[in-house]
Amino acid sequence: MQRPPPEDFLLKETKPHLGGGKISGNKLTSTYDLVEQMQYLYVRVQKARDLPSKDVTGSCDPYVEVKLGNYKGTTRHFEKKTNPEWNQVFAFSKDRIQASVLEVTVKDKDLMKDDFIGRVLFDLNDIPKRVPPDSPLAPQWYRLEDRKGDKAKGELMLAVWMGTQADEAFPEAWHSDAATVSGADALSNIRSKVYLSPKLWYLRVNVIEAQDLQPTDKGRYPEVFVKAILGNQAMRTRISQSRSINPMWNEDLMFVAAEPFEEPLILSVEDRVAPNKEEVLGRCAIPLQLVDRRLDHKPVNTRWFNLEKHVIVMEGEKKKEIKFSSRIHMRVCLEGGYHVLDESTHYSSDLRPTAKQLWKSSIGVLELGILNAHGLMPMKTIDGRGTTDAYCVAKYGQKWVRTRTIIDSFTPRWNEQYTWEVFDPCTVITIGVFDNCHLHGDKAGGAKDSRIGKVRIRLSTLETDRVYTHSYPLLVLHPSGVKKMGEIHLAVRFTCSSLLNMMHMYSHPLLPKMHYIHPLTVSQLDSLRHQATQIVSMRLSRAEPPLRKEIVEYMLDVGSHMWSMRRSKANFFRIMGVLSGLIAVGKWFDQICNWKNPITTVLIHILFIILVIYPELILPTIFLYLFLIGVWYYRWRPRNPTHMDTRLSHADSAHPDELDEEFDTFPTTRPPDMVRMRYDRLRSIAGRIQTVVGDLATQGERLQSLLSWRDPRATALFVIFCLVAAIVLYVTPFQVVALLTGIYVLRHPRFRHKLPSVPLNFFRRLPARTDCML
Repeated sequence: MQRPPPEDFLLKETKPHLGGGKISGNKLTSTYDLVEQMQYLYVRVQKARDLPSKDVTGSCDPYVEVKLGNYKGTTRHFEKKTNPEWNQVFAFSKDRIQASVLEVTVKDKDLMKDDFIGRVLFDLNDIPKRVPPDSPLAPQWYRLEDRKGDKAKGELMLAVWMGTQADEAFPEAWHSDAATVSGADALSNIRSKVYLSPKLWYLRVNVIEAQDLQPTDKGRYPEVFVKAILGNQAMRTRISQSRSINPMWNEDLMFVAAEPFEEPLILSVEDRVAPNKEEVLGRCAIPLQLVDRRLDHKPVNTRWFNLEKHVIVMEGEKKKEIKFSSRIHMRVCLEGGYHVLDESTHYSSDLRPTAKQLWKSSIGVLELGILNAHGLMPMKTIDGRGTTDAYCVAKYGQKWVRTRTIIDSFTPRWNEQYTWEVFDPCTVITIGVFDNCHLHGDKAGGAKDSRIGKVRIRLSTLETDRVYTHSYPLLVLHPSGVKKMGEIHLAVRFTCSSLLNMMHMYSHPLLPKMHYIHPLTVSQLDSLRHQATQIVSMRLSRAEPPLRKEIVEYMLDVGSHMWSMRRSKANFFRIMGVLSGLIAVGKWFDQICNWKNPITTVLIHILFIILVIYPELILPTIFLYLFLIGVWYYRWRPRNPTHMDTRLSHADSAHPDELDEEFDTFPTTRPPDMVRMRYDRLRSIAGRIQTVVGDLATQGERLQSLLSWRDPRATALFVIFCLVAAIVLYVTPFQVVALLTGIYVLRHPRFRHKLPSVPLNFFRRLPARTDCML
């Protein structure tokens, strides 16, 4: 029996004050009902007019200073302008307000000392409240006053109100919490943002043949192959066996392409004239915008492409000599019927095909409230003290969200809410917590945001329309062992628009049908997934603010397929856990055979004789037994989402040497050279074995989850099926059922379908304990 993880590493159910106390009956009452309300004082500085000149030069360089107690925010300044427009918003957290008066001052920027122009004072008790969907508060003109309270020259247009984080002004506002951050780049790095993954396509290049090649050496048989390059991806065919100037290949090359298409597909036909020397016989460039898009398995038309000789540009000449050489016969298409895998298949958040025309309608909505974190560890040292600037990233489908960064806090409060459309319940949302390392003058840009931990939640394990509020431990594996970096407090709700459609999804194939009609090989999928993650991380790192490469790779589990002694042990014990039931049955049967308990043995003999005489009772009895077990286990069904399990992952018992091997680079840095070569080879082979063992464990755990109520819908479907099957089989003669089953199993291939059967689709959608693996 596996010992439970330490108490500190367990999931904790919480009861936060969601939606300001407005949530009732788990029903949606407002757009921010899954988070705790945070009160803010908002000040919108719109513009000013008729400002006086204070300088000796007679000009005015105005800016506005908004001050509340010890917190002070300033607008940008304008040079020589008496009617400036700022349109900037300032937000002051109500929890940190220690003053009763808001002071908005207009000043004239000067080299020595900024001149006072005028100010407007507000009593906090008189400030109105605004709650969306109320319309925004209209700014008003306020006459400036001097320090004595007398009227001064000039007017300032302002809007001041009390609101919450649901306010439209919240995302772009200057926050008093981030008063220590300066600079446009740093400020953009702390704001919340929504990103979209680029639309990814598989590009299939079917190289058929070439004609009329012109090798330099006419007296030898050419050894010709085709090299294809798309961005950073390069692939080549085998050397043609025809050994002539009209070679044939009929070979597929697969690439990953992302919209918008920025680079063409470049093909070159090359002749291997020596072991390490190739001669280019011709090349062509194909813009992807002109490539056909295929939605099903019907082949696209083939085309001949002209090949150009390598172009030589002479010094001082602008003219190019392009000589028509030969042509190549190919079938090139963008595959819209596949889903481009950029995540681990165990944690996929999207399973739809690339082509939007093939998408089914959504089955529901996933809502995530990122409330707060507590107990975070110091992630960096600034001015001799430890500090953490934490933010969260959540990824589901093509949509990534990034919360704002909470500056210098071990107990950050975000209280931000996001929604996603759900197209398949058997998907996983990933939430990661990171430390922002780009706020304190990282000029070289070499700093990387540190990982604090992540959480995975499988949607199929959630009951519909229920709000789950839990505090999840943030566990990270280090070379020194597993560490708890803190806890993150989340609220999750999965709302189903059509229960019938969602139940029907369990009979569909997990992936689009092209994956089964024209399946890709395991090595192809590994290579294409690597390319897809590289493209996604590169595109998101070019956004503003960037979602950096280390963040994307951690969220997508890049490198999780590498060899690890710890993971291999964990997968082995997962298999032993699955087989423990069969082993127990074998031991029990052995006890029956050995008459360890004579009464039980006699009862088994009687049951066996009854079943032999009435064989039609065997199947209905089994299904009825499974139905009763499922109903019995309903009382103990899991009520909480899954979370990382350190015991299951063997993270808390791993030897330091095993962890050193797991965190070792690939290829290894351990000397000497011979050890390195053997070590790498062993790890590569063992990585594949580890994957196979993990997949075997997954299948067994899915079998166990049939009656565990881990996925309530799947268990309900199976339990109902067992009841119906029991009733049907009770009234149907056993011989008829056996005959029909045998005919069906042995049916002619003409009556078989390439897609998986409904029971197999249902089984593949069942949850396993992969979600709990570190």
